[in-house]
Amino acid sequence: MSTTSESILQKRIKRFKSIKRGYYSLLLIIFLYIISLLGPLWINNKPLILKYDNQYYFPAIIDLLDFIPGINYPLYESKTFNQKSNKIEVDFRQLKKEISKEDNGNFILMPIYPYHPHEDLKDQLDEEYEDLNGNQVYDFGEPFIDENRDGKWNENHPPTLPAGFKGRHLLGTDNTGRDVFVRIVDGYKISITFAIIVTVLSYIIGIAIGACLGYFAGKLDLFGVRLMEIFSAVPFLFTLMILASFMQPNVLLLAIMSVLLQGWIGITYYIRGEFFREKAKDYVSAAVSMGTSPSNIMFKHILPNSLTPVITFAPFSIIGNIFTLVSLDFLGYGLRPPTSSWGNLLSQAAENLDNWHMLIFPIIVLTLTIFMITFISEAIREAFDPKIYSRLR
Repeated sequence: MSTTSESILQKRIKRFKSIKRGYYSLLLIIFLYIISLLGPLWINNKPLILKYDNQYYFPAIIDLLDFIPGINYPLYESKTFNQKSNKIEVDFRQLKKEISKEDNGNFILMPIYPYHPHEDLKDQLDEEYEDLNGNQVYDFGEPFIDENRDGKWNENHPPTLPAGFKGRHLLGTDNTGRDVFVRIVDGYKISITFAIIVTVLSYIIGIAIGACLGYFAGKLDLFGVRLMEIFSAVPFLFTLMILASFMQPNVLLLAIMSVLLQGWIGITYYIRGEFFREKAKDYVSAAVSMGTSPSNIMFKHILPNSLTPVITFAPFSIIGNIFTLVSLDFLGYGLRPPTSSWGNLLSQAAENLDNWHMLIFPIIVLTLTIFMITFISEAIREAFDPKIYSRLR
């Protein structure tokens, strides 16, 4: 009976899974990110499916492609659906009420949470009431949902306090009438996406440059180190703020600027040092004597043995990138309003400190996200610790 021994990588993965707080934090982060990416299907003011006059529309599904620049999204005009309104675009929530009163074969399926991150609800925040006499006006004594919890019926009153699962807005609305819960979910997608893009691009550039500097050394290394010292001396955040003030940055543009200004430097230093250490070992000398090409030696032999500190550092890099975006947006030099990034939410909350829910909920979500990523980084560091592997063999 033959037994197969576990590889070092399998031992590391097994060890990581045994550290429950890190493993479950990773699963939760991935789950929440996927849910936020699918946001247009469950948090949207547009329907998933609409059948009107024997024609089918899928507005929410088209919104899934909103991350692709240059796409011209269809405008759903109110006159197309016979809706009397002073607005050009149709109000699908109102259309749902109208269709429910009719029996003409029309059909509409709205998302489970029918609000959009950029939707201004100032003119739609009258507290809901039961129109007992059917005059479409609130009359004293009619039952209503007291979202402001002041004992009286209010109209056009943003911001509204959290209403829980009984009201329309789970975590309330902000001072412009936008739903706080929807904006936090959308901000999660933006923050994690930015952090992942910056981290991946920084690692690709940093590993390539660091590998060349560490392996070939000499004048190339001297020039590369001087270049890194110059970039390191540049005040990263202030330079990014200056550049962002001249343009209308999006997530991708901010990520690229962040990588090129400083994101690649840290990982380059790590890889350079690891390559210096590894290339002096016997297995590299053996590969050279066998005529193996430098690229194969660098990326098939040295690099796999140099990734432990790199992988361990990755979660901390993601945390730093999240705080970079939050800082830029909070100061007004990052993504422009009404983009629902966490920095914009905190900046808006700082101007409305009387409304506690606008500040507390974004801070709670940001803090919990940072804690989970920290748990992941601690678990990875422990799982990749060489001292542990000497005992696992």
